Amino acid sequence: MDGQTKKKKIDMNEARRVIGRVLRENLYEQRGSYAVAVPAMLATAGAMAFVAIIFRDVINKIYYEQRADLIIPISLGVLAAFIIRGVATYIYSVYMAKIGNNIVARYQRRIFDQLMRLGLDFYHDNRSAQLAARINQNISGVRDLLQLIVTTVGKDIPTLVSMVGSMIYLDPVLSLFALLIGPPVLLTVRYLTKRLRSIHRESVTLNSHLLGAMQEATQGITIVKAFTMEEQLRGKVTTLINRAEERSNKIARVEERLTPITDLIAGLAIASMIAYTGYRAVLNAEPPGAMFGFMTAVLLAYDPVRRLARVQVGLERALVNARMIYEILDIEPRQADSIGAVPITVPSGEVKFDNVRFSYGEIPVLHGISFTAEAGKSTAIVGASGAGKSTLFGLVERFYDIDGGRILIDGQDIAHVSKRSLRQSIAYVSQQPYLFEGTIADNIRYGRPDATDDEVIEAAKLANADEFIRRQPQGYGTEIGENGANLSGGQRQRLSIARAIVRNASILLLDEATSALDNESEKRVQQALDYVMRGRTTIVIAHRLSTIVNADRIVVMEAGRVVEEGVHASLLAIPNGVYARFYQLQGKEESPIIDDTELQPAEITGTAT
Repeated sequence: MDGQTKKKKIDMNEARRVIGRVLRENLYEQRGSYAVAVPAMLATAGAMAFVAIIFRDVINKIYYEQRADLIIPISLGVLAAFIIRGVATYIYSVYMAKIGNNIVARYQRRIFDQLMRLGLDFYHDNRSAQLAARINQNISGVRDLLQLIVTTVGKDIPTLVSMVGSMIYLDPVLSLFALLIGPPVLLTVRYLTKRLRSIHRESVTLNSHLLGAMQEATQGITIVKAFTMEEQLRGKVTTLINRAEERSNKIARVEERLTPITDLIAGLAIASMIAYTGYRAVLNAEPPGAMFGFMTAVLLAYDPVRRLARVQVGLERALVNARMIYEILDIEPRQADSIGAVPITVPSGEVKFDNVRFSYGEIPVLHGISFTAEAGKSTAIVGASGAGKSTLFGLVERFYDIDGGRILIDGQDIAHVSKRSLRQSIAYVSQQPYLFEGTIADNIRYGRPDATDDEVIEAAKLANADEFIRRQPQGYGTEIGENGANLSGGQRQRLSIARAIVRNASILLLDEATSALDNESEKRVQQALDYVMRGRTTIVIAHRLSTIVNADRIVVMEAGRVVEEGVHASLLAIPNGVYARFYQLQGKEESPIIDDTELQPAEITGTAT
């Protein structure tokens, strides 16, 4: 078996697998709607077959034999056929639209659920803008594939069969002319399908890059303007647009070649039939009714023939879309709950790192980290860029699994507890806050969905956010722009802090939560945090001395190792100590200790490095 034949066999098997999966997942689910839509399709086919046959009597009985007594019955029969066709078409169109909309909705839910299941590693490998564009383009692929199959089987094939039956009934000899159209059309479709398969996938990929680039440009418009990137991005996007346009034009050229070829073949067949029946009517004086009925059947059969000729072309496009959706749905999360994982219980909140080792791929980041964040106390983590501080947060929340060692919370190894219960026991405030579409109250309540309005307001007060919230047009009901674009950086951070406060968790992770605030707001929020931190285990990634001088314990990291531990005063007393060097370099208490931009993969998400 040569390579081309083998590839073709693999493609056919893959197509059958995808089609079979679509049918299994949807036919039974939609059986009630199909029980109405398919009979309506069959009624349409039957009505059209009746029209083709009755046209023989219209010509022969009324016009040729001039039977006045049959005018009313035949006319009413034609009217009834068109009424049945109209009502049946309305019914199956509405039900097919309902089925299609439901399929799209169900796969949107499935895709979103899958995206929520996947770990951060998936998002590191896939740009979010391109991912969203790809999903948006392909989500209708499953619907189109199923609708194409059902419409073909339930409507077009029965219509064609009924028309062919009518033609054979009216004139068996003439039917041979009509059937001549089949083989040439099938050969043409087979050729075009091969061309379309690869072109359409390339087109989908190109369009996802284009939509992704546009989305990124609009999301980062402040940076675009600040760095005068308009021309650079315009050139990049223009290139993508031109390539996408060229691909779309190529698809149109290949797809539409079928139309003139089909019309040419159909024209030859119909012209031959007219010539044959014309000579027969002139030479043999045969009544023209059979010919008119036959031509009516041929013309009514032309549309289903044309649609059936394009089925494989449309099928290839829908298969590409469906495959790309299933590629996402079939991804298994690399990190999942262990077998027998149980909900965690956090009575006090002690967090212990026991010889923890971790690597991003082949790059070692942590080398045997051991320390304990005592229950109800604050632990600050200090270190230079790349020391691995933010990575600790990602490991505590199990965004990643460690390579060795253990992380214990109140003596429970977090590798053996459910991730959901673990994260519900933790409140997290990132250095760069992220807000979601919705109201201010909604964004605070994301910390705990069952929080009352009073609890939301109290959390906002503690985060020093209540005052500016009440100045908004609708107060707590004010809609937030994209990622809080209508709020200042400090205001966004205070809402993020309020979200953590309302969570009321035993463990609090602060990635320098006050870094985005001005001096006055920082002092007021720090006071609120001091109150919130009481009785909670708090781990702080420290960028400013003001956040760690009062910490119960300070852990100093360097190159993925713990090199010093203690309190502020004891660490300053260590000769040539790392912490003492940071302190000396900063110049004064309010200045940043270090630049803590750790360029690890998870920094992209703003959650863990």
